[in-house]
Amino acid sequence: MTQPKIPVDLILKSLAEEAESAQKRMGKAADVLLGDLETDIATTPYEVVYQQDRVKLKHYKPIKKKKVQTPLLLIYALINRETMLDLSPGRSVVENFLQQGVDLYMIDWGYPTRKDRFLGIDDHVNIYINDIVDFIREREKVPKINLMGICMGGTFSVIFSALQPEKIQNLITTVTPTSFDIDTGLLNIWMRKVPVDQITDTFGNIPGDMLNFGFLLLNPARLMIDKYVGFYELLDDKQFVENFIRMEKWIFDSPDIPGETFREFIKDCFQENLLIQNKMVVGGKRVDLKKLTMPLLNIYGKFDHLVPPEACEQLTGKVGSKDTEDICLKTGHIGIYVSSKYQREFVPKIAQWLMERDKQPVKKPRPGVSTAELKTAKQRITAKITTDRPR
Repeated sequence: MTQPKIPVDLILKSLAEEAESAQKRMGKAADVLLGDLETDIATTPYEVVYQQDRVKLKHYKPIKKKKVQTPLLLIYALINRETMLDLSPGRSVVENFLQQGVDLYMIDWGYPTRKDRFLGIDDHVNIYINDIVDFIREREKVPKINLMGICMGGTFSVIFSALQPEKIQNLITTVTPTSFDIDTGLLNIWMRKVPVDQITDTFGNIPGDMLNFGFLLLNPARLMIDKYVGFYELLDDKQFVENFIRMEKWIFDSPDIPGETFREFIKDCFQENLLIQNKMVVGGKRVDLKKLTMPLLNIYGKFDHLVPPEACEQLTGKVGSKDTEDICLKTGHIGIYVSSKYQREFVPKIAQWLMERDKQPVKKPRPGVSTAELKTAKQRITAKITTDRPR
């Protein structure tokens, strides 16, 4: 039996063709990388209409006639920045809401400094969010606003809406953890054992870079290897490179988290799972989910490794509202907001849902928050953040 001959000529031909193709691709990649790249993020025009300490309120300039009369406030997480919702033109949650005729506000949590280390969940919910909600109600002359929370910001939105349901017309939660006693996500398993007191007492504010590294370790092969292999393979695609750089800018723009907020969130939520049990206490008041009687739209990702579906899907069964809806999209934690595919259904669905619940005429508002009340609130929080007492 004769041994088959190795087709050396075909192998060499194939290698030569691949080398030529790679050379052409690298030449084009060099043109892309050395040329002008548009990588700015958060470019949709807005105005800062309110500020308290580090926290700002953005109001986006409308581009279409208003279709939803009740204004919408977006609350992002304290981890990373709200600029993810306006990452790039054509794939921007903010831009899409404006195209749908939504009057849009969004909180910018800013960058905490050492003086913020003792600010807890109570301060963020009952002072910052509450004062911003009252400001919008007074500015827009409406008794209630629509509220949409993202991730940790969604948890804050649930807490606020349960404590002050009379101020919220409709509530939207997206990739929002409310049940933490699950074994699906590695993050939940880790957080149960994390020495939160030791970490908080050591660092004060929790460094954003440390949190980012922890998130990378949740899936290191995909987040630290596959991602950059994919980048190399598409170096000659200008649009891909621009979007990749925008995402990297957002990922590594990581504000620290106020230490007490981190301590309370890990203990009350991840370690004791108090929220879904109606046992969480914020500002001396129990957070009772049955007081969420407003319409609730709950959206989450099927392949979310940070906030898996099991952490989100219990909420609608625990609230007092009879008008609830769960939507599970076949994407991950960030894909809901940046994927062009899901942008085509995510924002239009929310806008349509709001329009269907916006038919009643806006009632004459009760007196809004006064300037004196805002001043008093600011004095409360200023006194708190300047008190350097150990806990």
